[in-house]
Amino acid sequence: MASRLPFSPVSPVHCRGRKLVQSFRCSAEKQTQSRDARKLVLEIKEKLEREHPNLPAGKNGRDDEDMILWFLKDRKFSVEDAVSKLTKAIKWRQDFGVSGLSEESVKSLYGTGKAYVHDFLDISGRPVLVVVASKHFPAKQDPGENKKLCVFLIEKALSKLPSGTEEMLVIIDLRGFDMENADVQFLKYLIDVFYYYYPKRLGQVLFVDAPFVFQPLWQLVKPLLKSYASLVRFCSTETVRKEYFTEETVPADFQ
Repeated sequence: MASRLPFSPVSPVHCRGRKLVQSFRCSAEKQTQSRDARKLVLEIKEKLEREHPNLPAGKNGRDDEDMILWFLKDRKFSVEDAVSKLTKAIKWRQDFGVSGLSEESVKSLYGTGKAYVHDFLDISGRPVLVVVASKHFPAKQDPGENKKLCVFLIEKALSKLPSGTEEMLVIIDLRGFDMENADVQFLKYLIDVFYYYYPKRLGQVLFVDAPFVFQPLWQLVKPLLKSYASLVRFCSTETVRKEYFTEETVPADFQ
C-alpha cells in the first residue's frame, strides 16, 4: 500500500509554505535592489563632487543622498540622466534662493489667501496644497512674487511628507474663476517647476467646480502637461469633501 503524503499539495500548510518562500524571495529582491540603488547613489555623489565641486553641499545639495535617490528613481536609475537633471535642479535652487524663502519673504501675496498648505493630510496621507484661482490676478500681481510663493508653498508641503510618502495633492479651487484670473504663462511655469525640480512629487491635481469659461484655458494647457495630464481630475466640492478627507480634516473652504 502506497504511503500517504503528510499533507495534500493544496493543503493550508502547503499554501503557507509557498507564501513563506515567496515572501523570502520578495524580501531578498528588495534587499538586492536597495543595495544596487545605494551603489548608484554613492556613484552619483562622488561624480557630483568630482565634476561639480562648486555646487552647494548639505540638504538639497550635491551630497544629499535622499535627493540623489529621488532623482535617480525619476530617471529610471540612469546615472548620467540623473546627474544631468540633478545638477540643473541644484543650480536652480541656488540661483532662485529656495533656502531663503520664508513666510515673511512672500507675505505680499501669501496674505491674499490665493494659495496655502492645508493643516491636515488627505486620507492617503499626502500633504495638500490648495490654490484659490479666483484670487489670482496676473495683471495686478508681480510674476516674480507669484513664483516665489509657488516654490515656498511646494517646499512647505514637502516638509510635511510623512515617512514613506513621496507625493502631494494639489487642489485648484475654480469656483468664481473668470478670464481675469487666467494665466497660461504661470501654469507653464508651474508645470516646469514640478517636472524639472520636483519630479515624482505630484500625486494628483483636482480641478474643483470648473466653470465653462475655464474650458478654453484647459484646452491650451492640457497638451503642455503631457504625462501629468493623467494626474488631473475634474470634480465637485462634494467629491473633495467625501473622497479625500474626513469630516475632521476637510479644508474649511470645502466644508
